Amino acid sequence: MYLRCVIVLCVLIVNAAAAAAQTGHEGHVMPQAPAPQGHEGHQVPMPDVFAPREASGSAWVPDATPMFGSHQQLGPWSLMLHGNAFAQFLYEGGEEHRTSHQAGSINWFMAMARREVAGGRLGLRGMVSLEPWTIPGCGYPDLLATGEVCDGDSIHDRQHPHDLFMELAVEYDRPLTGGVRWQVYGGPAGEPALGPAGFPHRLSAMPNPIAPIGHHWLDATHITFGVVTGAVYGQRWKVEASAFNGREPDERRWDLDLAALDSYSGRVSFLPTPSLALQVSAGHLTENEAPHGVGPRQDVDRATASLTYHRTAGERWWATTMGWGVNDEPVSGATHSGLLETALTPNGHDTFYGRLEVTAKPAHSLHVHENNDNYTVGKLQAGYTRYFATRGALQPGVGGFFNLSLLPEFLGPRYGGRAVPGIGVYVTLRPAAHGM
Repeated sequence: MYLRCVIVLCVLIVNAAAAAAQTGHEGHVMPQAPAPQGHEGHQVPMPDVFAPREASGSAWVPDATPMFGSHQQLGPWSLMLHGNAFAQFLYEGGEEHRTSHQAGSINWFMAMARREVAGGRLGLRGMVSLEPWTIPGCGYPDLLATGEVCDGDSIHDRQHPHDLFMELAVEYDRPLTGGVRWQVYGGPAGEPALGPAGFPHRLSAMPNPIAPIGHHWLDATHITFGVVTGAVYGQRWKVEASAFNGREPDERRWDLDLAALDSYSGRVSFLPTPSLALQVSAGHLTENEAPHGVGPRQDVDRATASLTYHRTAGERWWATTMGWGVNDEPVSGATHSGLLETALTPNGHDTFYGRLEVTAKPAHSLHVHENNDNYTVGKLQAGYTRYFATRGALQPGVGGFFNLSLLPEFLGPRYGGRAVPGIGVYVTLRPAAHGM
């Protein structure tokens, strides 16, 4: 049922994109390099070397996205370096066996290189994280977060560390016809066409060190070990399909967990204005979930939809993402997750952010073993980051947040109440703004 709904949404968006392509949109200008000749003499725009709309994998965000990174030129290659790093102390309250605290570092670093080749654009992408060594144990405290395995059991109330290799991919795109281009993307580590841009790449989540508790309903495939994606796109629309390895990574975070590309997904993206990006997507993830006890891995059917809005004016910006995802599993049935996150920078230094989530979690993922029910839980978070003057190409900052984990009556006694507080404090380092 969910896949049929997504297909209907995809058709509506493609029709809207086609109509918009015919009528145009006053004031919407996609940055372009000099246009090469396409088929039958048409001028085919060459996208910006690093267009603001390009996010994780082949996902899009709004054109009105400030860029944070260092842009260099090395012969024919254009290089972009960026990332985000935190050194944090986290505390989550609750009953004794749920309470936890930890000091560590959440971090990721990315390099991209692009050049023109054979009438198109060739790109190399690499992204790594040091979390296998900077996050102790099975992950950092994040009450109600679930997903993946550690020490032979499923992880709960913690967010697993990122793998060392988050992306190792190649991309190529070139003109197809008229104003339409085609693109191929893939590699041993990358992201299929499923879900919104991964949370480490979303402007609305950039000042926030913590992963959403609905991560495995929306964007957990941002690290996939084996993926190939084909796409066609115009100035304001994109249609993609992927074949990939849908199995979640194992607890050995420093290797590549390669397997058969027997999962598949599709996504349609639409940018009706420079400030707005929409996407709908769906996929089948073969053997995605870790086994429950001694059982086999579980297949998952996933569908997502999201809206991302960015408003910028000089150093001031406001970014908001709304997302919905559904997982349909043989054991748990269909469970839904909703996300609203926002970040506001009124002056380039002070950043306020917040996140609200409501997610249905299967009992087994929360280590409730008496039944196979699904429980609706929530998390509310508010935080602040103060960024200081840029030093070289980097901008340091300091901040903190407060959150509340919200639980139904049945789970309250297990967590020490139905509203369980948590806090975090951190120092952070990110690249300076580029091209704002």
